[in-house]
Order: sequence, then structure tokens, then C-alpha cells
Amino acid sequence: MLAYRHQFHAGNFADVFKHALLARLLGAIAAKDKPFFYLDTHAGIGRYDLSHPWARKNAEFRGGIERLWGRSDLPPLLAPYMEAVRAENPDGQLRFYPGSPLIARRFLRPGDRMVLSELNKTDVAELGGLFARDRQVTVHLMDGYQALKAQLPPQERRGLVLVDSSFDRAGELRRVADALALAYERWASGIYAIWYPLLEPAAIRGFERDVVATGVRKILQLELSPYPDSRAGTLRGCGMLLVNPPYRFDAEARAVIAWLATALTADGAHRSRWLVPE
Repeated sequence: MLAYRHQFHAGNFADVFKHALLARLLGAIAAKDKPFFYLDTHAGIGRYDLSHPWARKNAEFRGGIERLWGRSDLPPLLAPYMEAVRAENPDGQLRFYPGSPLIARRFLRPGDRMVLSELNKTDVAELGGLFARDRQVTVHLMDGYQALKAQLPPQERRGLVLVDSSFDRAGELRRVADALALAYERWASGIYAIWYPLLEPAAIRGFERDVVATGVRKILQLELSPYPDSRAGTLRGCGMLLVNPPYRFDAEARAVIAWLATALTADGAHRSRWLVPE
């Protein structure tokens, strides 16, 4: 598990999908006055240098953020996400990619709070340095699933939990479903965003059954598949489960992923549905 380095994948299509939706979610939460809490269970290092040799090895960002970077026809729904990326590249040249912690930080107002969990000691040191002087942000060296137990329920009544596992262990889909059940039992009113890769169809169907079996209600399922199912050895797509999404967020999310499906590849596909209704 600790061998995983997101630097190899930073800015790829999965990041674009995940972070575009994250920015829309946080914008909706921040639109209301009361303070909110944000928990990132697998936070990484917070910011990624796309000129790093690891990022350049497979250059996955070329099929992701680079395809959006120079476009003049981006839809307004993507504006909060692209503003976060541009903020890390003020000279107009795409070099740095913000991870979810930096994107989320842009939405915090005085009184809001962010907790970041990361298990890799090297990564958590870099993450801690990024937010060392920020009193609204706390960084913990902790397993992400343990963070759910330690941090939930928060003192704030509103908020978002991002569960973004690296999926480098067997049985991770089941662990994610179990983690959702535990977290929801502790904080049923929270919003949960759970990212997952599109593995073989049988595994995804099993994951969906496990999630439904938790008894958690109001789960929106979103998927983006830029590449054909037959693309061997490459991540063909990814998905996100949203528990308790904001009012009318389903229509907003559908528009985002529909646009990304055509912008990122010529033969992309997408899917959105209520896996579990309210």
C-alpha cells in the first residue's frame, strides 16, 4: 500500500473527473452560511509537479488536465475547478497540479475546518509542510479508514468526506463499502464522495451490491470511461458514489461528466444514476 505514488498519475482523466466534481460539491456546501467540515482520508502530498520524472514517465496528465488547459470553450460548471488549477500556475504554463487538499482549501471560509489523513510518512511530511501555517487545516499520519473512526462525527453538523483510496490492495472495493457503512452509522447527515476505478464488470457489480446492502440511502452513482473496455493494462474509467449530494446536484454532475466524456477522448462514455434512491 505504501508503495503507491500518485505523482505517476497526477492530473490524469481520473483526477479531472474527481476534482471537477469535488469543486462543485464544495461550492454548493460553501454557499450556505453555517460552518462545514471537510475530511480527506487519502490526501497524498497536496500538490504535484508535472515536470517531475515520475509524472513524465507515462505522462498521464496529457490525457487529462492538459486537454482542458488551453481550451477557450470550457463550460461554466468547470470554472471553480479550473480556477484552482490556474492558481497553481500563475505564469500561464501548466506545471503544477493541485490535489484535493489544495482544491478544498480554496472553499474554506473563516470557521470552516479541514482534516487531512495520509499513511505514507514521506507524503505526510510534504503535505504537512504545505499547510504548516494554516490553522484551519490539520494533517494526520493515519490510515484513511481509521480516520473515519477518529474524526466522525465532527463538531460541525455539515460537511464532506472524500474517500479516495489508491486501490493497490486486493479486496479494496469491499473495504470501501464497509467503511461507508461505518462512517454513515457515525454521521448520517454528512456528504460522502467515494472514488473508485472501473475494474472488471463482475467486481463492480459486486461492489454495487455491497454498497446497496449497507442500507445507506440517497446514493448517486457517476462514472466516466474515456477508453474502450478492451483497453488492456490501462485504467478504462472511474466512478464516484455521492451519498447525500446537495439538492439538484445530480443534474449538475451529469452535465459535468457528459462534457468531460467528449472533451477527454473521442469515444468516451459516461453513466449517471441513483444507485439507491432517497
